Amino acid sequence: MSVSFGKGYLPTKLELIRIRRSLAVARNVHRILEDKRDVLINKLNEVIERAEETREKLITPLMESYSNLVKAYMNLGTSTMDSITSTIPETITVDIHLKTIIGVKVPTIKANIVEPPLTYGFKDTNIYVDEASRKFRELIPKICEAAEIENTIFRLAEELKKTQRLLNALEYVVIPRYEQAIKFISMTIEEREREEFVKLKHIKRSLEKRKLEELKREIKA
Repeated sequence: MSVSFGKGYLPTKLELIRIRRSLAVARNVHRILEDKRDVLINKLNEVIERAEETREKLITPLMESYSNLVKAYMNLGTSTMDSITSTIPETITVDIHLKTIIGVKVPTIKANIVEPPLTYGFKDTNIYVDEASRKFRELIPKICEAAEIENTIFRLAEELKKTQRLLNALEYVVIPRYEQAIKFISMTIEEREREEFVKLKHIKRSLEKRKLEELKREIKA
């Protein structure tokens, strides 16, 4: 018979053996989770560095692209730009797959870009339209890469939080309870054994006393 965790323990040797085994398992799991946490932290730092580098590389090209786009709108007007953009077919597709990093599933994002056909005349536009279009097409794969890295950071951080919560539960709740239970059962068993020893000594003395009295009666007889 056994008692569920957190509701007390039976003060028996069988229960003591079971809890000691559970404690050994909890400590092994704790060590494994510590190793996992350290690997996650190292990987997370590595990905954060990549994210910072990627963001820095995107800042200037994005500013230039938006600058050309603003100039195109200012020169041609909103209605003309809306008309131009409505005639351009979709030429970008995005493939999303999953890969595993330290047991964590993260997406991989790949942009497939096809050079779009020219759907507007040069006399109706200006160089800013062409530059904005060209720069944004060049930036799409880099933006997808940045999105992939940012998502990886989020998922690794979430896994790190879960791992740390498990570590805290083991370190401050599970393992101390097992240790306390082992101490309680061991003391209870020792106390019981001392009581049994005292009882046995008392019984032994009583038997010896009875034998001595019987021997005296036999001698008198």
